[in-house]
Amino acid sequence: MALNIVQKIDDLVNVKNVLISVFDKEGLSDFVPGLLAAVPDIMFYSTGGTFNFLKELLGEKAGKHLKAVSDYTGQPEMQGGLVKTLDFKIYLGLLSETYNEAHQADLARTKAVAIDMVVVNLYPFNQVIKKQGITPEEARTNIDIGGPCMIRASAKNHLRVASVTDRADYPLILAELKKTQGALGLAMRFTLAKKAFRHTADYDSAIADFLCSHTDKEVVAAYTFAQQ
Repeated sequence: MALNIVQKIDDLVNVKNVLISVFDKEGLSDFVPGLLAAVPDIMFYSTGGTFNFLKELLGEKAGKHLKAVSDYTGQPEMQGGLVKTLDFKIYLGLLSETYNEAHQADLARTKAVAIDMVVVNLYPFNQVIKKQGITPEEARTNIDIGGPCMIRASAKNHLRVASVTDRADYPLILAELKKTQGALGLAMRFTLAKKAFRHTADYDSAIADFLCSHTDKEVVAAYTFAQQ
């Protein structure tokens, strides 16, 4: 399989489609209206609790500017929210390249959109494992899967996509969007990508450290096995 070596990109990429799925919603009350003010025809895609938060925040504007990921993909969420964004249309939108004809044909064929920005933060694994008496199962169920995947995909494709993982960057992003009439430059996208990969690296490191601090006997003892 030949790797895609991109030869041609745009510096400024207009932000039209934004995927938001966050555990920590602090800052969204200013960031989302700011995005809408900077890009009047913007569309937000979201899931679960974030979708409900955005629907209330946007009010009557939600009908025009907000879509549930399940409606977009045509697939309902898996029980427990285990699968929400792990879908071909989502990752096609994240990884597609602007000047790759095959990618553009795939977008058209599947009626997918190119996602220009991802706003994601992860389940608070570090906070959970600091609790007294935390069990292996409580820790395991707080391991985020979809979030790191979206962060990594969008950060890899920083040639086109902004991967936003830190609410401290919200004002900087809004300032650039205002300055450029709704676009983000490669320098900003690359800066965000570096922070995004550090975020997922630290997250995976915390999970690995926790798992490695327990023996297989401890984990086996934590569960009741179905009768065999």
